[in-house]
Amino acid sequence: MEDNHMEENEQKLETEVAPALIAVHPSQISVSVSVGSELRVFSLQDGSRVKLVDETGGHKDSIRAIRSRVSEKRVTSLAISGDGMFVCFADKFGVVYVVDIGDCNYENTAPVNKKAVPILSHYCSIITRLEFSPDGKYIITADRDFKIRVTVFPKQPLNGAHEIQSFCLGHTEFVSCLAFISCEDYAQGLLVSGSGDSTVRLWDYASGCLLDTCDVGAEAGLLHSNQRLEEVLPAITDLCATADGSLVAVAVQSLPGIMLLGCSFSTRTLSVVKVVSVEGETFIPTSIGAAPSFPLLWMVMGASSLQSNDSALLARVRAVSGFTANTSESTESETSVLEDTEIPGGEPLLQALQGKLSIGEEAFSTAAEAVKTAMRNLLIKKQYSAERREFRKRGRNDKKNQTPA
Repeated sequence: MEDNHMEENEQKLETEVAPALIAVHPSQISVSVSVGSELRVFSLQDGSRVKLVDETGGHKDSIRAIRSRVSEKRVTSLAISGDGMFVCFADKFGVVYVVDIGDCNYENTAPVNKKAVPILSHYCSIITRLEFSPDGKYIITADRDFKIRVTVFPKQPLNGAHEIQSFCLGHTEFVSCLAFISCEDYAQGLLVSGSGDSTVRLWDYASGCLLDTCDVGAEAGLLHSNQRLEEVLPAITDLCATADGSLVAVAVQSLPGIMLLGCSFSTRTLSVVKVVSVEGETFIPTSIGAAPSFPLLWMVMGASSLQSNDSALLARVRAVSGFTANTSESTESETSVLEDTEIPGGEPLLQALQGKLSIGEEAFSTAAEAVKTAMRNLLIKKQYSAERREFRKRGRNDKKNQTPA
């Protein structure tokens, strides 16, 4: 009975408490927020919420990445190739699948009947993030066992991706997020990664060479000299870079705002530019995003366990202006958190994406702790006895319900 109770608690944490996510159209014509199993899209062109129709019945579990595809196991991350020909997604057992969407008619329903083909695998390790390199030559996968794997994306991916280019090794906790920084003179770009070890690291990902490390937790004043080794470090939750790669926004657990890092291609180093704080409320972003040609960073805070009295799932959306090329002086003076009345789309956008206009302070303090605990429980690898492993195998239900990605 005790094992059964513990298993139920673990599954509840993994499936019910997931962070809210935000995504911005490349031309900023729309902004999307997912919270729990809901996907909300607001059109900035029309000034109204977009009505979504899903003939498959929608998501049955919390959304952890944004796009539609059917998988037998829980999906942890996905990415679309730069040419729009392929969608790749990863499941919780470390397998990456590819779907050919080259002949997809975007004016009609996406072809969900196409078969997903496995192309690579991280052996029994949850893949936490999946990205294509800017030049499309590589697919990069990160996992909870501290690894970043760089794999050559083949010309015929349906036959598998078997050539490993490199491993980026150096993090001491799970890798939680990835972002590429590139410029006109360096199309391949560099890779930045965030982790549960509270650091952001800069990589030459083609060679696997670690170029620089920024201890974000310490720089933000979130670590203390008397902190015990067994205490949980504030994890990096998300990364977002400007179009020219000179500025990287970092979301950190326990930080009410974001940290901005400058990236120098000439010296291949990271440096702290400033911390942009959110005043007047407990706002700790769970996801951040931006459109390449617009100097606006969008942020969302929320969790799938956060509901209003009428059971609506809640999320809080904020935006930072001045998120553009890093010229140090301009970044220092121009970046600021917009008031709700200043955000593009105004109240209609907030109503559509948040679930309601006004959200209580206590609710988000609770949400911040819930997401922090759930993230650690999901991504920190657990040690089980032989009896517990057998019990988990018998109770595993991943194939009982197909999960839209």
